[in-house]
Amino acid sequence: MDFSRVEGDETASHWGLFIDTEIVAVASVFTANNTARLRKFAIHADYQRQGYGTKIIQFILEALRTEGVETFWCDAREEAAPFYERLGMTISPQRFFKSGQAYFKATIDL
Repeated sequence: MDFSRVEGDETASHWGLFIDTEIVAVASVFTANNTARLRKFAIHADYQRQGYGTKIIQFILEALRTEGVETFWCDAREEAAPFYERLGMTISPQRFFKSGQAYFKATIDL
């Protein structure tokens, strides 16, 4: 549990997608000044590439719109950038690295 904690977890919103009683997707969103950031997002390996990631992010985006959030963004792993593009997010052309992993900033106006 401690490995997945980040500063601000106690004030973030945490989302889960369940199938029956099994949690198959989780996401943590940190909001400040009408901007929301997806900082943690995972889909159980057995449920990847079946649309569950799309469903939970679309649900979160709609909830954020309702709350008056204006911008949503995340650091997208390079290999996940097409997923975020399909959600309508804009991918920055500037690649950066965290822990040896390539990322791009992905954003969408709500």
